[in-house]
Amino acid sequence: MQHSKIVGGSTAKRVINCPGSVALVAEMPPQPSSSYAEEGTLLHDEISRFLGDLEYRFTCSQELIQDKLWPALDLLDEIDPDKTMEYAVETRVGFGDLLPGVFGSTDLMGRIGNKAIILDWKFGSGVPVPAEENEQLMFYAAAAMRTPEAQWVFDGATEVELVIIQPPTIKRWTTTIERIKQFEQTLIRAVKLAQQPDAPLKNGDHCRWCNAKPVCPIMTGAVDRAVAIKMDAIDVDKIGAYLHNADLLEAWIKDLRALAEEMMKKGKPVTGWKMVPKRATRSWVKEEDAKAALLQHLKESEVIETKLVSPAAAEKLLKAQKLKLPDGLTVAISSGNTIAPESDPRPAVVLIGQQLNAALSKIM
Repeated sequence: MQHSKIVGGSTAKRVINCPGSVALVAEMPPQPSSSYAEEGTLLHDEISRFLGDLEYRFTCSQELIQDKLWPALDLLDEIDPDKTMEYAVETRVGFGDLLPGVFGSTDLMGRIGNKAIILDWKFGSGVPVPAEENEQLMFYAAAAMRTPEAQWVFDGATEVELVIIQPPTIKRWTTTIERIKQFEQTLIRAVKLAQQPDAPLKNGDHCRWCNAKPVCPIMTGAVDRAVAIKMDAIDVDKIGAYLHNADLLEAWIKDLRALAEEMMKKGKPVTGWKMVPKRATRSWVKEEDAKAALLQHLKESEVIETKLVSPAAAEKLLKAQKLKLPDGLTVAISSGNTIAPESDPRPAVVLIGQQLNAALSKIM
C-alpha cells in the first residue's frame, strides 16, 4: 500500500500539530517493519478481502480468526444490524489539485440512510484509539468528499459517523459535514505551513509514532537541557531500586485489579468503579438445530470446518445469498464480569448471591 509522503490519515494529527515534522521525517531512513505491523497488515488484508467477497476463506491462523477477525465483524453488525449498508473497502481517496500528493486509503466507507460512515480497523491491543475528533478518520472523510469515486457516500448525507473498531471494543462518533469541511481547512493550512523552510515544530502526544524524534530540535533540546541540569543530582542507588520495582509493576497492577474485582464480588464498593458484564458473544442454542437450518441454504463444507462455524461466520455466508440468519438459533452469552469506571455506559451487574446473603442476614 502506498502512503503520501506529505500527510496521510495516520500522520494527519502529527502534521496538523507539528508542520515542521514533514521535512524532518523526509530525511529519515525507512523504518524497518515489526511483527506487530506485519500482523496488522495481514488482518487488514484478510478482512477487506472477506468483505469484498463473502465467499473468501480466511488464510491466517485460527487464533487470529477467532480473537481478531470474527470479533471485528461482530462489532460491524452493531453499525449495520439490518444489513442495509452499502459499502466499499480499501478505497484510495485524495484531495486532487487542492492538495497534490495528499491521499490515503479508507478501510471501509459506507452509507445508511442519511448517514455517511467512515470506519477504520485497529487490531493492536496496546493503545486504545478514540473516534471523537479523530484526525485520521476526518482526513479520510474530507478526502472522500473530494474523490469522485467516493462521493456517493456523501451525496445528500446530513451527518457523518466516524467509527473505530478495535476488538473487543467499538468507538463511534457522529458529526456534521460542516465539521469535516472545517477540518479540511485546518489540514490545508498545516500542509502549506509544512512547505515553508521555517515550518514550526511542536512536541506533544502526536510525537509518539514520529520516527524523526532522534533528530528533532525540540526533542533533543529538551533532553539535552534535562541531562545537563539534573544528571548530577540523580541518586543512582534509587535508579537501581526503581528498575527492580519496574519488574514488579505489571504483577502489582494485575493483583490490584484482581483485589478490586474480589471486593466488588463480595459487595464492597470501590469508589469510582463498578462491575459490568464483559461483551457477550453469540453461540448456538443447539448446534444440531443450527446445522440443520443452515444446510438448507449452505454447503456442508461452508457450515462445518473443524466444528460448526460461529453465528457471525454463518451470518456472513448467508448474506452472500441475500438471506438472514433464522431466528431462535443463537443466544448472546457474556464470558463473565469485569470492572470498569463509573462513567462506562454498561449497566452494573446485579450480584444475586450478594443480595441474597444480605437479605438472609436480616431475618436470621
